[in-house]
Amino acid sequence: MTLQHPSPLPGFTPWPEEFAQRYRQQGYWTGQTLGDMLREQARRHPERIALVCGQRRWDYAEFDRRADQLAAGFARLGIGARDRVVVQLPNVAEFFTVCFALFRLGALPVFALPAHRRTEIGHFCRFAQAKAYVIPDRDGGFDYRSLAREVGPEAPTLQHVVVLGEAEEFVALDSLYDAPRELVGPSADEVAFLQLSGGSTGLPKLIPRTHDDYLYSVRASADICGLDQDTVYLCALPVAHNFPLSSPGTLGVFHAGGRVVLARRPSPDDAFPLIEAERVTLTALVPPLAMAWLDAASSRQVDLSSLRLLQVGGAKLGAEAARRVQPVLGCRLQQVFGMAEGLVNYTRADDPEEIVFESQGRPISPADEVRVVDDDDRDVAPGETGHLLTRGPYTIRGYYLAPEHNARAFTSDGFYRTGDLVRLLPSGHLVVEGRAKDQINRGGDKVAAAEVEDHLLAHPAVHDAAVVAMPDAYLGERSCAFVIARDTPPRAMELLRFLRERGMAQYKIPDRIEFIDHFPKTGVGKVDKRALRERIAALLAQQPA
Repeated sequence: MTLQHPSPLPGFTPWPEEFAQRYRQQGYWTGQTLGDMLREQARRHPERIALVCGQRRWDYAEFDRRADQLAAGFARLGIGARDRVVVQLPNVAEFFTVCFALFRLGALPVFALPAHRRTEIGHFCRFAQAKAYVIPDRDGGFDYRSLAREVGPEAPTLQHVVVLGEAEEFVALDSLYDAPRELVGPSADEVAFLQLSGGSTGLPKLIPRTHDDYLYSVRASADICGLDQDTVYLCALPVAHNFPLSSPGTLGVFHAGGRVVLARRPSPDDAFPLIEAERVTLTALVPPLAMAWLDAASSRQVDLSSLRLLQVGGAKLGAEAARRVQPVLGCRLQQVFGMAEGLVNYTRADDPEEIVFESQGRPISPADEVRVVDDDDRDVAPGETGHLLTRGPYTIRGYYLAPEHNARAFTSDGFYRTGDLVRLLPSGHLVVEGRAKDQINRGGDKVAAAEVEDHLLAHPAVHDAAVVAMPDAYLGERSCAFVIARDTPPRAMELLRFLRERGMAQYKIPDRIEFIDHFPKTGVGKVDKRALRERIAALLAQQPA
């Protein structure tokens, strides 16, 4: 495949040249693209099974061939280098053929989640100036073609809606498999795709990841986790999430030449039979799902003996739950703490048990730079809690097309302000103590309070709104919206219905609404959300268990 080296993507903040040179010289960036990685595995072991999706079993040769055929079909539609394509597919094999086809064209997937609706998808299509939008026909009882019809008129750059399944008036994905042809591919220092931030100030921001930086994270993660050709990975979380994509995730398994088994749903009813039938060795969960699996495994006769490693990340796993993993599931636990912007931390196989139970791991790379600072960016004393700052060979230097936000989210010398409050142990492991950003971590799904508040304020009966986290034994946090009404308070059900009709993802809809006469204020006159969190926690504590 012919390579091209154009100027950087407008809106992308590259690493300073001195850092880029260092990362190449030290072997972190190797010049390999994601498309090349799959090609190499298909050449090395074409007949090994790469993907299991229901009754379908694709070997590496077929996987590679389908990606080439689909790349030719996308090129026929006029999709090429740097074109943005919003990809909203569930856990199906076609997610990977679509992504690798776009990688080989140099086009940029924008990874949407199946739960996203009109508000989010419309924003992604407009902001990224997407040329195409890839969806299933239906999934989980929802018709994504109807969503495309709603979004289309609001997205002037959108030329193609590509549908897996019954396409109706749109383009059928199956019609795009053409004979492979010579294509001009990207260079490894170019942006490969755009991921979504957790978001604390409104709709998600877009995170540009290059082939070089992301593949380093994938390779290093695969090495830390001991992946090889015998690895069988169950992808139970939504496949477009950074955690199951790269930590080490599906891409790490492909890099190692192992097998990925796709689960359409992460429930024990769906996942346990797949573990038994496919002899799954590795999977990744968020804490609420890990708890559900522990409870289910305790009460069922199920063969999970092939499972060697359970990764838990996305939110903090309590130490008591962590201690149950090996006795109940019969496998080792690995805690993972990371972010789509870059830094990923793992506990290691040789860590003491208490480190595995109590910490969220230490960074992947010796080139990861970590600082823990106070509110004035001064380093805190060892062991004290502070704000986590980081930079390194796979941590971005800026969000896509967000100069004003980047000025706040990054220090002048390039450290990313993660928004996490952590303690740094003498061993280099991090203990996550909470979030400094105005965000609710609902079982791994990040909810930006500002976004929900903006939607609530659009209701004519709402004068003001403040959304905060409330404790929850299952999800870790749920959301509570405190609302000041203009006159007569509307019914809570009316507000919830209003938010759904505005096209918000279901996980962003407040779990509870409390009407209030006025908000407590800080000394500088801001809404005191800490006081609101304490208020709802006290109310919950008074309720019978």
